[in-house]
Amino acid sequence: MTAPLPLLAALLAAATLTACSPKFDWRDYRGSQAPYAVLFPGKPATHTRSVDLGGQTASMTMAATDIDGTVFAVGSAELADAERAQLAVQAMKAAMVRNIGATRPVESTRDGAFEVEARGARGSQQVTLRGRFLARGKRAYQVIVIGPDNAVSREDAETFLRSFKVN
Repeated sequence: MTAPLPLLAALLAAATLTACSPKFDWRDYRGSQAPYAVLFPGKPATHTRSVDLGGQTASMTMAATDIDGTVFAVGSAELADAERAQLAVQAMKAAMVRNIGATRPVESTRDGAFEVEARGARGSQQVTLRGRFLARGKRAYQVIVIGPDNAVSREDAETFLRSFKVN
């Protein structure tokens, strides 16, 4: 028994479209608890919880998506004043580097943000962290990409990190 030609054509077209579907589905996202916009590579989930940021307790909202084991996330918290927000940024940065046990993070500043690239591990898996940490007024933000070494191209990580804008 042979399949009809239209059915074969439809199956071939579906297979071709599936093979060409992008790994990332870039979409504009706007923070619901904080004034920012960013391009996420997939639909993010959000979660809010109380965290300790360098000795100060704050309510932090995270928006994140996981693409094949690599997490793209934005965290934001409002502090009592701008000085405390700056301290919270340093605590966020230190915690992310410490969480993966990185020993020699590469740090720089750009456009008023602290940037970090570090290699470490989550469990037994080697991971790379790329992040931007910044304060605007009373708000502290962390914008990170963390996942298995070489799982995400530098270009895709930069697309996410550079797209972040405080409104």
